[in-house]
Amino acid sequence: MSELTGNRIRTTAAKLGLPHLAETINEFTRRADEAKMGYLNFLDLVLSEELAIRDDRRFRTGLRISRLPHHKTLDEYDFSFQPELDPRKVKDLATLSFVEAKSNAALLGPPGVGKTHIAVALAVAACRAGYSIYFTSLDDMVRNLKAAEAAGRLTNKLGSYLRPSVLVVDEVGYQPLERAEANLVFQVISKRYEKGSIILTSNKTFSEWGQVFGDEVLATAILDRLLHHCEMISINGPSYRLKNRLKAIERDTNVA
Repeated sequence: MSELTGNRIRTTAAKLGLPHLAETINEFTRRADEAKMGYLNFLDLVLSEELAIRDDRRFRTGLRISRLPHHKTLDEYDFSFQPELDPRKVKDLATLSFVEAKSNAALLGPPGVGKTHIAVALAVAACRAGYSIYFTSLDDMVRNLKAAEAAGRLTNKLGSYLRPSVLVVDEVGYQPLERAEANLVFQVISKRYEKGSIILTSNKTFSEWGQVFGDEVLATAILDRLLHHCEMISINGPSYRLKNRLKAIERDTNVA
């Protein structure tokens, strides 16, 4: 390949938004020569690698703006510590069929059993598959919506929770809400209904949500929309955090 041709390809690739090709055209041609590739195989190689680079860049950007507290995967979840939890149910969720169907997933159980870990892992998988994701605790979402409403920017702020394909709402039920706050949550749930997926975690059973939202009627309206298309998983096992804490105490005691 002549220097003139190489420069022209680099310029064209840059204009087409193909930065990897622009940077590695010499490497591509070397590999093509060594493998004695035909024209179509060479084109397939270039386009496949450019797509892989672009997908990885999109994935990393999606994670960066998602506000996920960490990027743990299901491979890091210790299912053996929760013998009552059927791994198949979680792995079924990881196929993301519920996201494709714009339905929801609810993870219920006491603190420390790994609900947030699973929710985050599902969100990471969704991001890898090309879906937009966003993470928030319920308290943070309510606080941000209240501030936006007071500033006359509620519609704009609602968009932060309505635009993503997958919205993760963590820690539902840790703090009771006033009716006006619960109404803001209802707006998010109702506007996302059958338009985008919600993954939520809660330490409360659904029968206790009337207390959480301060109004039985409003809680019923929220649950009606949330549970119409929803996969539910209950985790009723020991706490990972307590397990790790007890190990640390035992280790310190043995050292002493």
